[in-house]
Amino acid sequence: MTALTRCEYDAACTRLFLAPQFLNATVFERHCFEHHCFEHIYFEHHNLTMPNLEETVKAIGRQARLASKTIMAASDQQKAAALNAMAQELDRSHDSLIAANEKDLQQAKSRDLSSALLDRLTLSTKSLDLMAQGLRQIAAMPDPVGSLGPTIVRPNGMRVTQMRVPLGVIGIIYESRPNVTIDAAALCLKSGNASILRGGSEAFHSNMALAKIIQKALSQVGLPETVVQFIETTDREAVGHLITLVDDVDVIVPRGGKSLIERLQAHARVPMIKHLDGNCHVYVDQAADLEKALRIAINAKTYRYGVCGAMETLLVHQAVAQTFVPTVCEALNELGVEIRGCERTQALAPAVRAASEQDWAEEYLAPILAVRVVDDLEAAMAHIAQWGSGHTDAIVTQDISAAQQFERTVDSSSVYVNLPTCFADGFEYGLGAEIGISTNRLHARGPVGLEGLTTMKWVLRGEGQVRG
Repeated sequence: MTALTRCEYDAACTRLFLAPQFLNATVFERHCFEHHCFEHIYFEHHNLTMPNLEETVKAIGRQARLASKTIMAASDQQKAAALNAMAQELDRSHDSLIAANEKDLQQAKSRDLSSALLDRLTLSTKSLDLMAQGLRQIAAMPDPVGSLGPTIVRPNGMRVTQMRVPLGVIGIIYESRPNVTIDAAALCLKSGNASILRGGSEAFHSNMALAKIIQKALSQVGLPETVVQFIETTDREAVGHLITLVDDVDVIVPRGGKSLIERLQAHARVPMIKHLDGNCHVYVDQAADLEKALRIAINAKTYRYGVCGAMETLLVHQAVAQTFVPTVCEALNELGVEIRGCERTQALAPAVRAASEQDWAEEYLAPILAVRVVDDLEAAMAHIAQWGSGHTDAIVTQDISAAQQFERTVDSSSVYVNLPTCFADGFEYGLGAEIGISTNRLHARGPVGLEGLTTMKWVLRGEGQVRG
């Protein structure tokens, strides 16, 4: 029997799935397609054997390591040309991309995925325009690779500095957001890294359509297509193999729900840049401008429920609670947000449901908000320290001293003053895009853009000095 590569296998399954005769397939046959076990339909008929997934992923890793040597040495002009070519292909491909995305949306709806997941999955003309805009913005940004830090001249005349260099090979594992395919490929490319992308099954058709655009653009500018590779299977075992490729992958960046991150954290042998969840807070201080606070609270919660920067808990100083709590609860209720509050919140807004202790820890990613009245700034910061996830937290206040204390004390990757937490996005930070948001303490923290995908090496220059 003839053995297929994994990519050939997936292509065969996809062709069969899309074939007219498969429209009348049984539920069992469709289940087999989704779980890549089509031997009884395809492989036995064509006298073919299943590919070895572990070997396929290892081969992708080896190809990425080789490609990393090429992209590490590529000029900024060549990298920018590739990114601009991707943007042009995106502009030309709206119809085909939206059609591919519609297949994913139909399958997602048939599986009763949540509205938050559907929101993350959806591509539109506007989102595709933003993706192309992000590509062009990244292309125009200064190349971090090769930049030098301050130079120290030693007493013997030796010059010591540091040079920024790529990390090498980056594996990105993500779930239902197809825009991550473009953002991740672009940021890795610009920062001189090879990348291996593994998207979720929910966005399989969207990701494959975007993959064609990326690899076409790489070919157009003379870069190897293996600079950006895709694991073209929905088989979860592929992830298990990827996160153990210590010889060929330098870092893993997971983008997904808490369960995915926890699973990877338990089994990964490759270092990760990650955050578990985004339990973000807005604290309305006694010195807040309450009209401003209302705008901020509404935007922080309702801009998009499914983003990790959405406000999940609103904290209100007791001195302004009597005025502010009924107003904000009514406004959010009118927008369809369910409020769960502490006893003091319920006393001020009787329609509010009682909050449990679990509500303070919850990342809802849904139109639900926990509200708590606190005694003072210290109590608000204590609540955030106990229940927060170290992602993004904000204070609304006109008191500079309170703002500075909040900035210094709240131990989160991003801290805002008089801004909604939904600004937690690399594009909004001027990074062009982000590969993820990190709550790690080492290497990168907060939205991870170009510099977060590089490291430093020491560079010393001399004129023949010897140590003696």
